[in-house]
Amino acid sequence: MEYLPESNARYKDVDYWDERYRTEKRFEWFGDFTKFEHLLKEHVEVEEDILMLAGKVRYGCGNSALSSDMYQAGYTAITNVDYSSVCVESMAEQHKDCAQLSWLCMDARRLAFPDGVFDVVLEKGTLDAMLVEETDPWKVSDDATRLLHQVLLEVSRVLKPGGRFISVTFAQPHFRKRLYARAEYNWSIKHYQYGRSFHYFLYVLTKGEELSPEDAALERRLLTEAEALPTEVQFQEVDSEDFLNNIGI
Repeated sequence: MEYLPESNARYKDVDYWDERYRTEKRFEWFGDFTKFEHLLKEHVEVEEDILMLAGKVRYGCGNSALSSDMYQAGYTAITNVDYSSVCVESMAEQHKDCAQLSWLCMDARRLAFPDGVFDVVLEKGTLDAMLVEETDPWKVSDDATRLLHQVLLEVSRVLKPGGRFISVTFAQPHFRKRLYARAEYNWSIKHYQYGRSFHYFLYVLTKGEELSPEDAALERRLLTEAEALPTEVQFQEVDSEDFLNNIGI
């Protein structure tokens, strides 16, 4: 593959993405908008204010066509953020005729928005890219856990009461719910499946709703397990450079 980095760690390097975005125009993880449009329409109204974190780059919208596809489908109030200035400038230029699509250079761990301003926050593959160096989906490293926690706290913070976090991923519920099931985020969790030869998942997390009894029990169990872990943890080296297979989620 033309854009395959020399190691998976490069997926977390803004310089890698800046260089890649200078030549690559489009890339879609997990299928294009048409593959899950039917699910999105059930949970997102066209007039709602949407923050787009979706795409394959580590901290933002990337060069996915999702925003423009949604715009064409009637979702016009979309704010897109990415930590690559090259990507932001390129996408803003490509969509300069779409007045209600905005593009901002921003880190998802520190969103520069007030509390409770978006009806929907949407990510597509961003969280998966954050886990690119993980080799065991049952035992996410402390560093990755802290990183995801920062992002999810920010997502919850900028959502309005009743707002939804939409997460599109290949992560199965028994793996991804381990990251989402925290009362601190103040949301409920539902998930849906799409795809034929390979299944993907769309999670809907609604702010202001409690975790289900099952998900609350999962959180308690994970907290108990964390308290029982030894203080010193050793991490396995990543041997392969295959992005999707390495995450293994």
